[in-house]
Amino acid sequence: MDDISSLRRILHQNKTIAVVGLSANWWRPSFFVAKYLQEHGYRVVPVNPAYQEVLGERCYATLRDVPEKIDMVDCFRKPEEIPALAEEAIAIGAKCLWMQLGVTHEDAATRAREAGLDVVMDRCVKIEHGRLFGGLNYAGVNTRVISARRPV
Repeated sequence: MDDISSLRRILHQNKTIAVVGLSANWWRPSFFVAKYLQEHGYRVVPVNPAYQEVLGERCYATLRDVPEKIDMVDCFRKPEEIPALAEEAIAIGAKCLWMQLGVTHEDAATRAREAGLDVVMDRCVKIEHGRLFGGLNYAGVNTRVISARRPV
């Protein structure tokens, strides 16, 4: 899904988002995307077996472990991990499978679409939300991070 009306609909209708691969490290893209989503009214459910909690939310090892209804599965994982995540998204009844920038998998996307899910590939939820709903500032994406250097 690349058209503006579809992206706007997806971001408007899907309010509970499982972020698969969410890191507790503030400098990781998954962290500031999830933080942005929280700040804009979305319910973020972290999915990462490495953590107990991220951004004040209980973290789950897999999508199947999440006890609540998930609308969107936002994947911060390598392309080769997407087919299994697509199957999990289908199994839990998610409405959308979203693959972050640089992540595509045509076979998994086809499988998810056939199961009735919306599929977005190679796009950032934060960037698209900002672009479509006014979250960008005059200098681009406002992450409140001045330096691109990783902390030591």
